[in-house]
Amino acid sequence: MLLNLLAGFVVLPLTCAIPPYHEIKPRYPKPLLERRQDSSSYPANIINTPIDHFPDNPRYAPHTNATFAQRYYFDQTYYKPGGPVYLYIGGETSGPSRFSNLQTGIIQILMSATNGLGVILENRYYGESYPYNTSSTDQLAYLTTEQTIADNAYFATHATFPGIPGNISAPNTPWILYGGSLAGAQTAFSIKQYGDLLYGGIASSAVIHAVLAYPEWYAPIQKFAPQDCVASINSIIDKFDALVAANNVDAIREFKAIFGLEALTDNRDFAMTIAFPLGGPMNYPTSTWQELNWNSSYGSRDFFDFCSNVTNIYAPANITAVDNALNEYSNGEAWTNLGNYAHYVKQTILPLCKGAPIDSTSCFGTQNQTFYADTTNSAERSYLYSTCTEQGAYQVAPESGPSLISRVLQVNYTQQWCTWAFPKGNFNSIPSTPNLNYYNRYGDFNFSADRLAFIDGNTDVWLDVCYHSNDAPPRYSTDLHPEYLIAGAGHHWDSYGILDVGAEPQFIEQAHLWEIRTVRKWLREFANWKSKARHTEL
Repeated sequence: MLLNLLAGFVVLPLTCAIPPYHEIKPRYPKPLLERRQDSSSYPANIINTPIDHFPDNPRYAPHTNATFAQRYYFDQTYYKPGGPVYLYIGGETSGPSRFSNLQTGIIQILMSATNGLGVILENRYYGESYPYNTSSTDQLAYLTTEQTIADNAYFATHATFPGIPGNISAPNTPWILYGGSLAGAQTAFSIKQYGDLLYGGIASSAVIHAVLAYPEWYAPIQKFAPQDCVASINSIIDKFDALVAANNVDAIREFKAIFGLEALTDNRDFAMTIAFPLGGPMNYPTSTWQELNWNSSYGSRDFFDFCSNVTNIYAPANITAVDNALNEYSNGEAWTNLGNYAHYVKQTILPLCKGAPIDSTSCFGTQNQTFYADTTNSAERSYLYSTCTEQGAYQVAPESGPSLISRVLQVNYTQQWCTWAFPKGNFNSIPSTPNLNYYNRYGDFNFSADRLAFIDGNTDVWLDVCYHSNDAPPRYSTDLHPEYLIAGAGHHWDSYGILDVGAEPQFIEQAHLWEIRTVRKWLREFANWKSKARHTEL
C-alpha cells in the first residue's frame, strides 16, 4: 500500500501538484529558530530491557529471560542537581523523530522552568529498539500495553546518564512523564500502574478509551472545517453510496473513471483513495485535518488546500461540467463540486504512484495478502499489530447521518489487513477483533491517578477516545487531578513550542503556563510524597 502512514504519526508535508486554475498560498516557511543543539548532539544511549516483564503471566508463555537494546536520549542543558527528570514517551515512531521536544517543545519548556533533565525513551518495536530481527506474529507477542508501560517503570529505576552526577533514578528523584496520542495513553497507564515509582505525568491527547469502530474521527471535520467544502463532499458521498446500494455497476465505474481510478475494482480501495485528503482508514499520503498545527514548522496546509480546491468558484468550464456528468443517476440533480474534487485527486494523489499500476499495493490497492504478511520490522507493522490486538479505533463511516467517507468503509475492511498481516503463530495469535479490555481496564473514561494531568484539544480527530471525549462524564480540575481542554486546538498541540512561551498564540501560551504551574505545584510536594510512599521493586 502506498505510503502506509500511521494514525498517530506527525506526517511531514508533501509537495503537492496544485491544480493550475486555482492559486494556493504557499506553505508557511520554517522560521529560523535558534536551536541549542542539533540532532547529532544527542547520542543514542542503550539500556538492556527485559523482553518479558511478566514471567508468571500465561499470556506470554513460553517466556524468555532475554533482553533487548532500547535506545534513549537526554538533554542536560537546563539541569541542576535536585531537578526533576522529564521522560518523553516516544510512542509509535523513532526516538530521533522526537528531538524537537527537547529542543523547542514541551520538554524544553518544562526543563527550562524547573532545571530539569529531558529524556526521550524509544518504545519497544519502534526505531531501532526491536527485540527481534523480524516481526512475526510470535515475535510480536511482547508488543502489548502492559509490557510497554513496564519498560517505562524499569527505565526510570535502572537508567544511567553519562555526565550527570549521582543517582537520579526513581523514586528518589521526581520523574514526570509526558506523552501525546498513543504515548499519552501510555503515560497515563504508567502513572496509574506505577504511581509509587513515577511521580507524575502529563497525558496529551491521550487515547485512553479503546473502541472497535471509530467514526467520530471525522466529527471535528464535519463541525469545524469550511462548511461549503463539507457539504459538497457529504453530498457526493451520499450519491456514490446510493449507486453502491443499487449495485449500479456501470454508474460506479463511470464515477471511478472521473477520478482516474477505474482500475480500483474493490469499492473500498477506491473509497479510501478519494478519502486520503480527509484521512483514509489508517492510510493517507497527504496531510489531513490531524496534521494541522498552530506551529507552522510542524503543521501542514494540505487540508485547507484541498478544501480550497474543492470549493473553487473560478474553476474553468471543463472542470465544472463534470458536476453534471452523472445527473442521470441522481434524478437530474447536479453533483456539486465533483469536478473540483476529482481534479484535485488526479493532480495531487494519483502522481504519488509514479507509474505503478493503480490497483497494486505499490499504489492504491490493498487486496494483496502477501504484502501484509511481510515480517520486516517497521513502525507501520508494529502499529497495525497494536491496533489489531488491543487498541482498535478503526476509522469507519458513521452508521447514520452525513458522512465524509463512503459507507463501504467499515470494520471488516481494516480487520482483513489484521488477518492477513498476522497469521497464527506457534504460540501467539491475534483475536478476531481487538481485545479492548487490555486498554480499558486501566480506567477508560473513569480514569484517575494522582498527579496525572490530562490536556486535550477540542478540534482533535481523536478527542472522543480521549479524557475530554463528548461521551465522557463532566470533568473537574484539581491540583492532584488537573485537566485542561484547549479551545481551538488539535492533536497534542501543546507538545510544540518556539523557544519563547510569551510569543506563542495566547491559547497555546496559556496551556503551557498551566503545565508549568501544575508541575511546579507537584514538585513542592515531592519530599512529602517520597517520605510516605511505598515503592515497588522492579
